[in-house]
Amino acid sequence: MSDSSPHDPRHVSQAPTLAPAKGARPRDFDVRDLYEGPAGRPGLPGAPASAGIPLAEKLRQAYFWIVNHAIITPYYDIEFNDPAAGPPRAFRFGGAGTEVRLPTDASFSSFVLLPILTFAVRKRALFIGGPGRGKTASAILMGILAGYSPEEVRRGIQHGQPQMTLADLLGNPLPRDLVEAKDMESIKIAWRRWIGMRVKIVDEYNRIPTRTQSALLTLLADGYAEILDQTITSPDSAWFLTANDDLGGGTYQVIEALKDRIDVVIKALNFNPRFLQELLDRVERELKPEELVPHEIVFSEHELDAIHQEILHVPIPPKVRRSLEFFAAQFDFCDLAAREVEYKTKDTIRIAGKTLSATCANDCGRDKVKVLCSQTENGLSVRALLTLLHYVKALAWFRGRAEVSIEDVRQLVPWVLHEKLVQNPTTPYLDVAGNAIYRIDRIAWIRRAFDLSCEEYARLGLEADDPVVPIENAFERGLDGVPEGEVRKRMNAIETHLEKLAKATKLYAHVQNDVLKLKYFHQRYSNYLRWLLSCKA
Repeated sequence: MSDSSPHDPRHVSQAPTLAPAKGARPRDFDVRDLYEGPAGRPGLPGAPASAGIPLAEKLRQAYFWIVNHAIITPYYDIEFNDPAAGPPRAFRFGGAGTEVRLPTDASFSSFVLLPILTFAVRKRALFIGGPGRGKTASAILMGILAGYSPEEVRRGIQHGQPQMTLADLLGNPLPRDLVEAKDMESIKIAWRRWIGMRVKIVDEYNRIPTRTQSALLTLLADGYAEILDQTITSPDSAWFLTANDDLGGGTYQVIEALKDRIDVVIKALNFNPRFLQELLDRVERELKPEELVPHEIVFSEHELDAIHQEILHVPIPPKVRRSLEFFAAQFDFCDLAAREVEYKTKDTIRIAGKTLSATCANDCGRDKVKVLCSQTENGLSVRALLTLLHYVKALAWFRGRAEVSIEDVRQLVPWVLHEKLVQNPTTPYLDVAGNAIYRIDRIAWIRRAFDLSCEEYARLGLEADDPVVPIENAFERGLDGVPEGEVRKRMNAIETHLEKLAKATKLYAHVQNDVLKLKYFHQRYSNYLRWLLSCKA
């Protein structure tokens, strides 16, 4: 956003977006800094914006340009705090009991940050919100950042409507070839140009007919399109789809497979009328943000590929991974679903044609207000976990961090799992005083579930002492050359720990995961031991 003072909306501030290392020399004062909007970067020391800046810095510049000059989004709903600054100031308002916090570290608007991260990791985002909330405008800006002109981006938008055919979406066979071709291979297809773009936009995707949705799914999920046995492949792309509601409804119901391929949900919040001056300024100056994007924040294909590689190399420390493993374990488990430990999952209930509510109504000896498994009707898929890993790496990279932190995970979990976790409406947890709001606010519900998981992980002391870790570390060193005596020693350690678990605790969700991993290790050692013995015979 900008303020009401005249300034150049094409200006990219020279101030770096991250605080410098201690002892760095302050940058000279620049009068243009006075005209940065309320979301502007602090005037910190550093080098000017140029072609030689790091890619993460360039993407942060793109983020701040968008919130200062393009998208009016005064919402800082992805909050970070600096531990050295102490806890943030908080103010509690009456009524439903709303707490307002003032973050002590750089925080962000999800409506701009999540598209930026999707642009970086080349995933698939769904904008949801009422008409006129800036969903399509935000997607258009992502296309311009990829180097396309506003006209090219607009021509490439696929506008969902009930009459949309495969030809409208993908292309047509050339009429002459269709008449004269002797076989299918001779027919040439006039493919739609948008298929080759690095940023793809599908507006109101829930108005597309079901058959056309299936073709869209193939392109979005598998990266190719097919007409009359002719195929075209798509480059790795960032996808931005829009819908006017949160349920995927519309003229046509969105097919489940297509909904499942959505990686992250972006909520378009309402316009804050206290920023009406921003709109007035645009009217009077005839400003169109998509036509003012500075060339300094436009990315080449080479830069986009380099960004992807840099993000992949951001490490996730073992302590963060273990916390995430513990959280992910909570949801799919159901002790009443089967006798065998492998099948104690909610999938077993679904495949049997039963409902979780009916199964969970029976007593399993657990406090269903406290255990997270009672809150959902499903667990997390491999695809959801892969997406989460990509996004948390991207967020840490974007923030200039050397590795992923638990707070990176906490901030992104709700957006990635928004459409992945199906809430169990009959869970006693939602009947607890103050928890009814979670039936509506899915972002707060998922984030609270993550917090509860982290609290339980800490209570159990697993970060400091996880008995499975030494067993896992020994196994990861490999089996080549391990003597028979060492193999038997490791197998005995697994059996001893399983016996200890069986006597000390119920089969909770995280315990089931530990048991299955220990059983896996034992079987691998057992197979190896048989091979060793066969070599002696």
